[in-house]
Amino acid sequence: MCSAGILLFVVALWAAKSDIAGASGLDKIVALSNLCFAIPLAVFGAEHLSGARFIMLAVPSYMPWRLFWAYFVGFALLAASLSIATKIQVRWSGLLFGIMMLLFVAMIHIPRVFASPGDRIPWVIVVREMSFAGGGWILAENAMRGQGKSKLITVGRVLIAIAALFFGVEHFLHPAGCPGVPLEKLTPAWIPGRLLIGYLTGAILLVAGASILLGNKTRMAATYLGTWIVLLVLFLYGPILIAQMSDPSTAAKVEGINYFGGHAAVCWSDSRARQRDATHRLSACGLCGWVRSSSSIPKAGQNTS
Repeated sequence: MCSAGILLFVVALWAAKSDIAGASGLDKIVALSNLCFAIPLAVFGAEHLSGARFIMLAVPSYMPWRLFWAYFVGFALLAASLSIATKIQVRWSGLLFGIMMLLFVAMIHIPRVFASPGDRIPWVIVVREMSFAGGGWILAENAMRGQGKSKLITVGRVLIAIAALFFGVEHFLHPAGCPGVPLEKLTPAWIPGRLLIGYLTGAILLVAGASILLGNKTRMAATYLGTWIVLLVLFLYGPILIAQMSDPSTAAKVEGINYFGGHAAVCWSDSRARQRDATHRLSACGLCGWVRSSSSIPKAGQNTS
């Protein structure tokens, strides 16, 4: 799993070298947006292949060939990660990845919500997976030309904004949880100021989510949200990953990789203004994550037809 991530890191870094050289300041991090999205996909793809017999248990029982689908998704994630890292045929890899996330929500996660409607975790996963779909569609839109772009942008923007708002509220309700995507794992006690980090993350998510949804100062909101998640990945989830990789338990190692990789995917939000059509460009990191992609987001109420 780690080898797949390292390999994609090298490939994506090579593909983005010209963008990095031409960027300045925070835009240099923005230039790594495809890298942030591709690496978690590669890691999760490798995880599907190495643990297919365990992952197949999540495939609905009414589906035939459950082991086949575990392997199929693994290869699909690896193919998508390579496409996004090299920026080749992203219009298809982003679009199909988003559709796959939507199918996961409909076939796996929504039934879990109905089975335990009072449990917050299935709701968080539904919102997270939907935001991943939005990120994939924004990536696809950025690689497309002509008609249909505004619809993908709008859907992706709304899904990302809803996720940010929902996660922001969850952080205020459960500030001791690991920040970013608020699942059940608690921030380790050895992390200083963990409650402060939780509340601050919640506030940033709420402000950025509202701004993205309303199309108000989207560039600034998305940039600062992405920067904050990048800092969390480096200085919180990095140490957590190192600590859990030293644990003899395979489950602990996988959990550490999943939290680090998942937030790397969530991690990049950025925007650039396009004077020609007065739209905003949002890059959001999202995969089996969060929206990380370059795309044009119209201002609220703007007609893009």
